[in-house]
Amino acid sequence: SYQSVANQFGVGRSTVGVAVMQVANAIVELLLSKVVTLGNVQVIVDGFAAMGFPNCGGAINGTHIPILGPDHQGSQYINQKGYFSMVLQALVDHKGRFTNINVGWPGKVHDALVFRNSGLFRRLPRPEINS
Repeated sequence: SYQSVANQFGVGRSTVGVAVMQVANAIVELLLSKVVTLGNVQVIVDGFAAMGFPNCGGAINGTHIPILGPDHQGSQYINQKGYFSMVLQALVDHKGRFTNINVGWPGKVHDALVFRNSGLFRRLPRPEINS
């Protein structure tokens, strides 16, 4: 917890929160695009098919990461279970490797809205509509 880290290093909880955000931002800016990639879609589809899931390009889910309540718009970060959180959405391939990560939405936001506004959704092919 933030409090146990704060106690261990003799700093305040807010200082721990700032450090966590700095590290998270550095990871996103410097590492995410190098480590988390969509990979070869056909290999992933074939891998899922071999496991009994035909035409599957990944397994996706969202989870809530507990956070300290922010000073600004705090109510937006209170999730269905009543605690402050941010939503993390992740996609994994047939081997359980992360291929896409989306994090930062307030805990109150529904998973469907997070997905609909994700970079992953924007990259999905759209069916043509013939008039």
